[in-house]
Amino acid sequence: MKVCFYSPYFPDHFGGGERHLLDIATHLPENMQAVVAYPKPVGKDIVESNVRAKYENFYGVLLEKISFISSPIGTSASFLEKIFWTRQFSYLFAVSDGSLFFSLAKKNIAHLQIPFTSYPNGFINRLKLQFWQLNTNSEFTKGVIEKNWKVRVASVLQPMVASELFALKQKKEKMILHVGRFFTQLHSKRQDILVENFRQLLTKNPEFNNWKLELVGSVEDAEYVAKIKSVSAGLPISIRSNCSRAELLDIYARASVYWHATGFEVDELAEPEKVEHFGITTVEAMAAGAVPVVVAKGGQREVLGPELQTLSWESSEGCVEQTSKLLADPDQLEKYSVLASERAKLFGETRFTKQVAILFSHA
Repeated sequence: MKVCFYSPYFPDHFGGGERHLLDIATHLPENMQAVVAYPKPVGKDIVESNVRAKYENFYGVLLEKISFISSPIGTSASFLEKIFWTRQFSYLFAVSDGSLFFSLAKKNIAHLQIPFTSYPNGFINRLKLQFWQLNTNSEFTKGVIEKNWKVRVASVLQPMVASELFALKQKKEKMILHVGRFFTQLHSKRQDILVENFRQLLTKNPEFNNWKLELVGSVEDAEYVAKIKSVSAGLPISIRSNCSRAELLDIYARASVYWHATGFEVDELAEPEKVEHFGITTVEAMAAGAVPVVVAKGGQREVLGPELQTLSWESSEGCVEQTSKLLADPDQLEKYSVLASERAKLFGETRFTKQVAILFSHA
């Protein structure tokens, strides 16, 4: 059976959502063949081997069992060309950007990674919904979609934490880590707030001057990165983009604390798109033993569970206070490191593989 994974965000985005899609594609039952499809921009040639190479570098392993192809979906191609293109697949698993399309694949699953508060009105758009079984990346996203779209979400498939992360048990360094793309729209990772929090941490606690902040992530907004570099001047802060998977694993292994600020000063009921939809990098850091000190909004609550939520924060002062307590008490830091690693096991590969098999057997 041929399973098509379509995403409007390929081939130019490299974040948690893209990793989640590749995780699903690489964990299909053995009788299924995975194809990753993406819209081909008008007037632009895309070399499939280049797309493969970029995502293999991002994913960290060879994707030999996956085909990468361009698709008329999401382009100016005719309606007939688009809909007939979908007939070749047994399953079409499509990441939604808030809209849907007609499909003649035998079974269609729309995967919603963003808690959209509205669905396009009109008879045609409501008709499109009838073609799709809805799936989300978190219980948080599921709740927002069901409330605002007035539909039933059939299933939730939370992202997976690779087993390799649990093996990263080496001596931790005096490092606070954040992993996330540099951009300012929607659920911005707010690295600007993390830099300011780190400045406050060192100002109020000179004894922590031997700690550093590591900011890792691909660049989608060059001006924003330039701003971050400017306000970081004079501080022990490193900014790393275009980081390979191997390099990222090494950084995870050395980090003691993990910071995340998505959703800072956001009302998640009014603007759920602007909070963290799940929090895959938080789980990855936890699996490697980094203690999460994060804004616990949206999907982050699912990640943390009750015990680790006690370390969460809503204000810069709260972030500095929680982090100061941990850095001043190595025993507490070690205690929460163990708790974080244990919690991350709930999102491990065994559970994920079973859920993928169930999703594609009952779609």
